[in-house]
Amino acid sequence: MSRFAAQIVAAAIVCLMAVPAMSADDTTLKVKVGDQFPDVPLAAAQIDKVKKDAKTVSITDLKGKTVVIFFYPKALTPGCTVESCGFRDLAKSFPENVVLLGASGDTVAKQQEFIDKEKLPMPLLADTDLKLIKDLGVLGKAGGTTPKRITFVVDKDGKIAKIYEKVTPKDHPQEVLEFVKTLK
Repeated sequence: MSRFAAQIVAAAIVCLMAVPAMSADDTTLKVKVGDQFPDVPLAAAQIDKVKKDAKTVSITDLKGKTVVIFFYPKALTPGCTVESCGFRDLAKSFPENVVLLGASGDTVAKQQEFIDKEKLPMPLLADTDLKLIKDLGVLGKAGGTTPKRITFVVDKDGKIAKIYEKVTPKDHPQEVLEFVKTLK
């Protein structure tokens, strides 16, 4: 009986060790249109623009507003600058109830440097622990520290209304603006 019990325990351990390996792929999108956007509080540069006197902001804090969250690999790099400045240039064209947020794995200090250099009007989320990035499944490569270039439009109830997985930095802000204007 004890040999049989030992075999069961060994089999259980093998199964448990296999589960994290199978579910650890943070590079595969884990959400779809219609899903609730993960409620992960994050620090942000310029957080006061969306939440006064706060240390973190999450999707729950923005309930009742449409939220555009564009993820980019790294602050102050060429493609990320083109995309972020595109959103900057169109920011005033977005409907009043829309909140624009940029996000990457950069620190708040690096995000603030990006804001200051490029005069970005939107808060930039600092997902340094990669919690939201991994919850969404938008990590650029396994074991990496940067997200893919991907954008989520989240409706007033916190549900994902649109996901842009193929993003061209130059044209993307305009296509997001056109979509957001169709929302009620």
